[in-house]
Amino acid sequence: MNILSNQKFQITAGIVSLVLVNLANNYLASQSVNKPLIQQQQVTPNLAFIQPLNTPQSQTYLTKAPSSNFINQQISDLNITQKSKNTSVFYSVVDEWKKYQYSVNGNHVLKAVNLPTTKVNFNQTDLLTVLTNTRKYFQDYAQKDPDISRNGLLLSQGVTLEDILKTLDFMITVLQEDISNNRVTRLQDPNFINANFRVIKWSAYNPEKPKQTKLRITKYAVFTHPGSRSKTSNYNVPIYSLKENLPNNNFYMKYTKQDVLSGIYEPGGKEFGKVEPLAYLTREGLEEALMQGTILINFTDGSKAFFNVDRNNGISYIKGLKPTAQKRYWYFRKVDEIKGYGHKIDAKISIKPGVTFAGDVLNMGLGRVIIMEYNQAGRKRLQMGVIADTGGAFLPNLAQLDFLAGIFQNQQEFRQHIQELPEYATAYILVKK
Repeated sequence: MNILSNQKFQITAGIVSLVLVNLANNYLASQSVNKPLIQQQQVTPNLAFIQPLNTPQSQTYLTKAPSSNFINQQISDLNITQKSKNTSVFYSVVDEWKKYQYSVNGNHVLKAVNLPTTKVNFNQTDLLTVLTNTRKYFQDYAQKDPDISRNGLLLSQGVTLEDILKTLDFMITVLQEDISNNRVTRLQDPNFINANFRVIKWSAYNPEKPKQTKLRITKYAVFTHPGSRSKTSNYNVPIYSLKENLPNNNFYMKYTKQDVLSGIYEPGGKEFGKVEPLAYLTREGLEEALMQGTILINFTDGSKAFFNVDRNNGISYIKGLKPTAQKRYWYFRKVDEIKGYGHKIDAKISIKPGVTFAGDVLNMGLGRVIIMEYNQAGRKRLQMGVIADTGGAFLPNLAQLDFLAGIFQNQQEFRQHIQELPEYATAYILVKK
């Protein structure tokens, strides 16, 4: 009996061992697939690019990475369809040079909610103008400006560029109908918005301030400044325009703002004749023009004109560094209106104050319709606008928007106006259902 029992025990132990080994192999095999999947989410440099506008909605492409087709398909499913509510959807944030910076869980930043039942404020005609101009930019420049075809972080909520374009089209139609019928637009009614749009709350993501939840709302403006068409003792700081069709059209990339202000383009300077002086300002006027992107100059001869930034010298804006020490320098062009985003000066979107935000176009996206919620004099206020502009401070930046406040004579007038605007606000993104 003892021998027989030992034999049975040995056989049983052998079977159990084989089962355990098989289970262990299966577990390790599954881990070998799951681990690269997580890594791939974290290091993929761009999960936000789709093909041009004529691409079917079902064909959303991801940047190729060294992994199997199976893993790529798993990532696609994970980032687009979100089969499980507990799924972590990582997005790779890039800077203005398209270089990977960090990964963020989209579900920690974006969340579906209902809009508070408070009237939404905006100027109907101005909003229609900015919506229409932004939509036309997509139509005219989708092929020439691939940056606007990025889905961005909203892909973590299943929102594609096609959804954004449908949103713009619907809002344009509603505004046109309401304005033509001389009635308050339905877009100011929160019940209409909740019935017709997905409302996605945008919580701030700031790696340097992890406790920040609301978006920081900075303000920018167009300032009017006196200036001269020629250099004088009072107006001796130039703004320049690059000439077209120069033999070496990238020469300006070699020079910092300090180089330019040293006189390299002035008579006797080593690059004299390569650029065109548009106007001469005070140093304060120049710094405000560089910071705001647009300036309205009142010339000493009685004329006036808008000037907008055109191209820069390729040097990044350094956050926290005082304006006079920044090395980035912008060349300007004369324009007929306030201009926002655009891949070149002749294509830039004409924008209006009060309904325009500058933001992170690469990671959040152009044409995203924003409602900011804040308290004013003890009452809740909702303000609608469109991301139709950008700037060096927003690439990347998932924790801030810049609100175009208006045209002002001076800083004092500007500061008085923005006292009514919030420093931080809750932000919502609207997407047509």
